[in-house]
Amino acid sequence: MLEEVERWLADRSWSAADRPLDQLLDRKRAAGTTVSVVLPALDEEATVGAIVEVIRRELIEGLPVPLVDELVVIDSGSADRTAEVAAKAGARVVHRDEILPRIPALPGKGEVLWRSLLATGGDIICFVDADLRDFSAAFVSGIVGPLLTDPDVQFVKAMYDRPLGDAPGQGGRVTELVARPLLNLHWPQLAGFVQPLGGEYAVRRSLLERLPFPVGYGVELGLLVDALHTVGLDALAQVDVGVRVHRHQDGQALGRMAAAIYRTAQVRLSRGHLVRPELTQFERGPEGFVPRTYPVDTEERPPMAGIKEYALRRVA
Repeated sequence: MLEEVERWLADRSWSAADRPLDQLLDRKRAAGTTVSVVLPALDEEATVGAIVEVIRRELIEGLPVPLVDELVVIDSGSADRTAEVAAKAGARVVHRDEILPRIPALPGKGEVLWRSLLATGGDIICFVDADLRDFSAAFVSGIVGPLLTDPDVQFVKAMYDRPLGDAPGQGGRVTELVARPLLNLHWPQLAGFVQPLGGEYAVRRSLLERLPFPVGYGVELGLLVDALHTVGLDALAQVDVGVRVHRHQDGQALGRMAAAIYRTAQVRLSRGHLVRPELTQFERGPEGFVPRTYPVDTEERPPMAGIKEYALRRVA
C-alpha cells in the first residue's frame, strides 16, 4: 500500500460515533448547510418504507434543527407498490421520467442518481440504496457528518461489514473480484476504500455537478475515480457505519454488474478503442447450455453543470 494511502487511512477513516448528532446539528445550524437524501428505487416495496420511516423519525422530526432537509425517493419504473409505500412513509416521490423529460431516460441506477441533482436542492446529497434491511440512521448521519464538520472533505463513502446469508464478511463479491483489483492496479490511491462500490455515500453538490455519471452499475466506481482526479485524495473520506444487510443478486446478475464496472474503468483508462460492449452468459436449458448475450452499460451522462435546465434553475 502506498505511504500516501496509509496516511489517508489514519486521517480520513472514521466511525459514525466520532461525530455525535448534537455536534452535527450545531455545525449545520451555524453554516446554514442543507442536506438532501436520495433513495433510488426499483421494485423495493418490501424495504423502502422502513428506511424512509427511520430517516424521518430520527433525522427530521423532533430535532431542534432537522439534519435532513429533503427526503426524496426516485422511482425508476417500479412494477410494485414502491412509490405508494415510500409516499405513505413520508418521502417525496418523483418518477425518473418526470425529471428532465427533454432527454429520454436510460435504464440504470446511475441515470437515476444523475437526474436526482435536478430533483433536489441540498448543498449535500446523500445517496442510500432502497433495499437495505435493519436500516440505521447512522448510514446517513455517519457519512454526512464529515461534510458538515470539515470543509476540506468533499466526498464520503460508507464502510461496513457485508454478510452473505449467515456468513459474515462474505458479501461484496463484485467488489473483491473486480473493483478492488482494478483500483489497486490502476488507481492505487483508492486502495484504502473498504467499500468502493457501496451505494451509501454523501457528496457536496458543488462536486457532483462537475462529474459525469455512468448510467448503470459502473456509477459508484466512476464517481469515485473521477472525484479523485477532480479534488484529490485528501478530499475523500470513509465512515464505518456497522453492518449492511440487503437483498443479494444471483451470480449472473453479478456478472453483468462486473462487466459494466470493468467497462467504466476501461473508459477511464483509455478514451481510444474499446472492446465490444457485450457480455455473453450461459443458462442451462432442456437441450443443454444456452448463450444469452446482454449489452454492457456504455452510456454516461455529462456533468450536470452543463445541462441548461440545471443552469437556469441555479440562476432562478
